[in-house]
Amino acid sequence: MSFRATVESMSKIMDEMGITELELERQFLFGVYRKHIHLSKQQVASAVAMPNFPVSADAKNTNSEPADAENPKVSGYALKSPMVGVAYLAPEPGAKPFTSVGAQIKAGDTVALIEAMKTFNPIKSDKDGVVKEILVSDGQAVEFDQPIIVIE
Repeated sequence: MSFRATVESMSKIMDEMGITELELERQFLFGVYRKHIHLSKQQVASAVAMPNFPVSADAKNTNSEPADAENPKVSGYALKSPMVGVAYLAPEPGAKPFTSVGAQIKAGDTVALIEAMKTFNPIKSDKDGVVKEILVSDGQAVEFDQPIIVIE
């Protein structure tokens, strides 16, 4: 059975049984890779509908709600995902992250990787600034145009 068929089969079984978490472990010649995966259809839906992140200073967001204690408004430039895939905040498991909140970054600095079709694509900042917030977690699925990092 191919890897894709195995994943599709496991996904279907997990859906039917209501399972939302999975621990994966794979042994290689050079070590063991362990991954905890949390699957949730609601999580993906909420990640796609994020109207209160401004794209840039000159773009207008007509869907934003007034900021309050429960719904704080994020200011700054939101660096968005150019593709659908899985976001990684470090070059490999256990390695130091590319960036962190409060870090000074320059245009062209790699801030994350997005894995799509078995290819790791570097996501580079297109603006100088300070990382105000990281909006995705390591290993999280991301959608096209989903905000990843807020730069101020």
